[in-house]
Amino acid sequence: MKTTTFIALLACAFPALADRVAMPAKTPASYTAECSSCHIAYQPSLLSAKDWRIIMDSLDKHFGTDTTVDRKIGLEIKTFLERHGGDPRHIGRTANPPRISESMHFVRHHHDVPSKFWRDPRVKSAANCEACHREAAKGIYSESDIAIPELRE
Repeated sequence: MKTTTFIALLACAFPALADRVAMPAKTPASYTAECSSCHIAYQPSLLSAKDWRIIMDSLDKHFGTDTTVDRKIGLEIKTFLERHGGDPRHIGRTANPPRISESMHFVRHHHDVPSKFWRDPRVKSAANCEACHREAAKGIYSESDIAIPELRE
């Protein structure tokens, strides 16, 4: 009986765990400071090590903006992102430059969001995770905590 109860509880927990993307322990302060000055410091597992390498090697034209950082800081951030990058088989191919919002993982979870929401002034783009997922910076992407009522189901 205890085993059956445990298995049932564990099965119920999996959906909640799937909504969480942990930030690695010992995340460098440089990553948080530099990257979150413009957007959330995305969890490294949202892109592969190769994708992060491409992004870090082209900071002078980071989505139309020069976000170049000090060489030492850049190396620290790049090493961190590559070390904790996600599994490319799970993420899938991304665009060039790599975009989290075009990864197979993102598309699979957002395919049913009408395009009008990406243009909504509260959202502005698919890269603005916190517009819908209030706890995105903490790695919580729960569908039950969507900030825009029209998107909740």
